[in-house]
Amino acid sequence: MREIAEKLTQIYGPSGSENKIRKAIESEIKPFVDEFHTDNLGNLIARKKGPGKKIMFAAHMDEIGVIVNYADEKGFLRFAPVGGVNPIITAGQRVVFEDGTTGVVGCEFRDIAPGSFPPLSKMFIDIGAKDKNEALLKVKIGDKAGFVQGFSVNGQRWISKAFDDRIGCAVIVDALKKVKKPLNDLYFVFTVQEEVGLRGARTSAYAVEPDLAIAVDVTGTGDTPKGFTMSVEMGKGPGLKIMDASIIVTEKVKNFMRSAAEKRGIPFQNEILVFGGTDAGAFSVTKSGIHSGCISIPSRYIHSPSEMVDSSDVENASKWIVSICETDASQAGF
Repeated sequence: MREIAEKLTQIYGPSGSENKIRKAIESEIKPFVDEFHTDNLGNLIARKKGPGKKIMFAAHMDEIGVIVNYADEKGFLRFAPVGGVNPIITAGQRVVFEDGTTGVVGCEFRDIAPGSFPPLSKMFIDIGAKDKNEALLKVKIGDKAGFVQGFSVNGQRWISKAFDDRIGCAVIVDALKKVKKPLNDLYFVFTVQEEVGLRGARTSAYAVEPDLAIAVDVTGTGDTPKGFTMSVEMGKGPGLKIMDASIIVTEKVKNFMRSAAEKRGIPFQNEILVFGGTDAGAFSVTKSGIHSGCISIPSRYIHSPSEMVDSSDVENASKWIVSICETDASQAGF
């Protein structure tokens, strides 16, 4: 699992520019699925045929980033956020464009009051250009960049950029390789543009129209000093989504997912996220409504270039998916 997680996190892929990460995932899953295709928006939809109900698992391929919207006369690039980019972690970071051009995020510190932090509008990307003409030879208006940060291992803890949600992608890739006797008709979907409005989730769920859709994504934790007030901790198992800003999961879905974990002794935590949402929220209101849930991977420092997960939570999330795939969903009433 570590190898695929490291591979996927290090690939460029801000929202709307998922081509490279999609090709990498496609090469990983091709020998293990019966069919796959890419839809018009860019979602990768793979199928592993089985006899039962139609179950869809989904993780989003995109990561947060920035988009260039202006170049000044000295060659400094102004930008807008692509997804939830936090100013607190942005200044001083390195970013990379699709062609490999790198830059450093600088800031107009002189105009910022002592003790306060500058907004993104006071920041710029420095690619080392001497002037506007040189800058625009390397980077065009509308080009997107992602953050740069390597993959580190500290015991059971992994640290990297883009765990949101490449770790979900890695979990699904790992699980679909391990499913031997599916009792359901399985769809494994890798969605686009989640960070800018759950867009890929809408089109993919509309096309597949599953009996049950389960997102695999990260969630926050309450185990850091004066952090979020929530019971989820790293290393105590993936989360069973109860509610977030986009969805209240039904009892039928929770009971089915809980039973699949318990029958194989997979630890899990009840998870309530008071901010943000996942693709599950979009699945649940597609067409006439789709039974939807979410497997949540506890992560510290979400939407930063140094997100952290526990490898045991990652492994157990994969086992949970396999268990669901090999449990007859028709018996739960789907």
